[in-house]
Amino acid sequence: MNTPARVSVIMPVYNVERFVAEAIRSVLAQTYPHFELIIVDDGGSDSSIDICRSFQDARIRIVSQANRGLAGARNTGIAHARGEFVALIDSDDRWAPEKLMMHVIHLRASPSVDVSYAGSQFIGETGQPLTASMRPRLLGVSASHLMKRNPVGNGSAPVIRRSALDRVAFGHPEELGRTCWFDETFRQSEDIELWIRMAAGAGCRFEGIEGQLTEYRMVGGGLSANIVRQFDTWQRAIGKAKSYAPALVRRNERAAAAYQLRYLARRAVQLGDFSFGRSLMMQALVKHPLMVLSEPRKTIETASVALVSRFLPEKLLNAMVSRRLNNAVPA
Repeated sequence: MNTPARVSVIMPVYNVERFVAEAIRSVLAQTYPHFELIIVDDGGSDSSIDICRSFQDARIRIVSQANRGLAGARNTGIAHARGEFVALIDSDDRWAPEKLMMHVIHLRASPSVDVSYAGSQFIGETGQPLTASMRPRLLGVSASHLMKRNPVGNGSAPVIRRSALDRVAFGHPEELGRTCWFDETFRQSEDIELWIRMAAGAGCRFEGIEGQLTEYRMVGGGLSANIVRQFDTWQRAIGKAKSYAPALVRRNERAAAAYQLRYLARRAVQLGDFSFGRSLMMQALVKHPLMVLSEPRKTIETASVALVSRFLPEKLLNAMVSRRLNNAVPA
């Protein structure tokens, strides 16, 4: 009989007292029981860690550190992980009960797959299901796909083979003895930086499975500034990839930037910032006009809502967004 695979679940926690209990409960409710939940206290100032400590389960370990940001907290969690597989979950998201079971089956049945992921259902700030979902490409995922689309989708979707993570580990440039997997100089886009490095730099294989197994929470606030920062850090990740995969970047950089801008335009419009959405969509079309031919439906839908938003009353505009944009969002 095969020994059950152990999964190390890494959950960074920083000022998420409204959501963290839901996230923990969704992990403890997994039908696959052979996991450890490593909660990384990233030096927040609210009652999040008190809430975490209120859970009595021998599978939970809490590791505390001074604030390092999401990448640094994940690195600390991975450094303490003892599992064959590493699963990531952000502390404001939730998992379907069968998530870990499905990914363990997938990784055990497919030894060449290094990162397993699935689609996500979007939820609102209070946890209510939204009409939007993420249905990513599952098969035939190349480094080009990761650069252009990031089919993994979000930081609560992947379950990763630990041996694959260790192929891209590196020493912290300033702290002797600290190992990094995520680049801690990134405060956003740290996941896509790692995925590209794993695929293009280390030959890791990504493959998805059916279903929306993550509930990804969309929380508003500071949208425009966040999107600007996200695009800036995305560009940094692509710039870093030039050092180890220059041909890949040269072939895909303009198209990838356009798809990223279109995605951000869609997010801006979904969250009500229509003028910013128009600006982002125009930049996307300038970068890669052929996206209208390669992906006509999504490009035309996003552009049409963004461009006509200045002429429509709010009620009609919200109905259009709900009908055209808040549906399945392939990555």
